[in-house]
Amino acid sequence: MKNGIIIIFHNNESQIDTSFFIDQIKQTSNLELCFVNNNSKDNTQEILNEIKDACSNVSIVNVKKFKSDMSAVKAGARYMFNEFNLKHIGYVSTSMLKIKYHGLNELIKVISENQDAILNYRMISLKRKQTLFQSLFSLLDYLKKVQKNNKFIKLQFQSNV
Repeated sequence: MKNGIIIIFHNNESQIDTSFFIDQIKQTSNLELCFVNNNSKDNTQEILNEIKDACSNVSIVNVKKFKSDMSAVKAGARYMFNEFNLKHIGYVSTSMLKIKYHGLNELIKVISENQDAILNYRMISLKRKQTLFQSLFSLLDYLKKVQKNNKFIKLQFQSNV
């Protein structure tokens, strides 16, 4: 059973290197990726479509009215749970990333390089009500635990940047 990754985009046209994304995503054939375009006003949607056309494991959800990051994650999760048989789904929002020096390329690279760790994700048992979204996890929080020496991951948790 595969795991999925939801990435929320909002006006990220200038930060997406299409060819780099395609090259990295083609190396992640064991993950299903869902790009949620959260009402971008630039050409983000067109760029995401180009990536989707080149990569069989990419889906796109287009949110027509801007939503909070968690609402956009839930829209992507509903889509992925309905379309795929996934064990767990990780999520990350580009608006929450510190990407000034690394861009979104580093995020895609970290996902590609840590594909095995993501596939081996084990949900910690918590006593809570069963819900559709119980299998969701923060990708960055998880990678922080398993990749202690990755510069991009460390940067996301620094408070002085």
